Amino acid sequence: MRRNKKDDVIVRQKHCWFCINGTKSIDYKDLGTLRRYISSFGKIVPRRRSGVCALHQRKLATAIKRARIMALLPFTTR
Repeated sequence: MRRNKKDDVIVRQKHCWFCINGTKSIDYKDLGTLRRYISSFGKIVPRRRSGVCALHQRKLATAIKRARIMALLPFTTR
């Protein structure tokens, strides 16, 4: 846990879900996992909100973009 000096609020550090579970690669066909990291507007969720490490965030963004191109995930919600 970390104390935020500005608001004097205790903030829990987020840990990378992929590092904890020992995931070797992120598959673009695994839609259940990819949808966890897409906002309600169809945008890719940033690292500070998702808690994913930098390495897996890059792989996750690539997998989401590939799934969109293959028409497995929508580009937008409408």
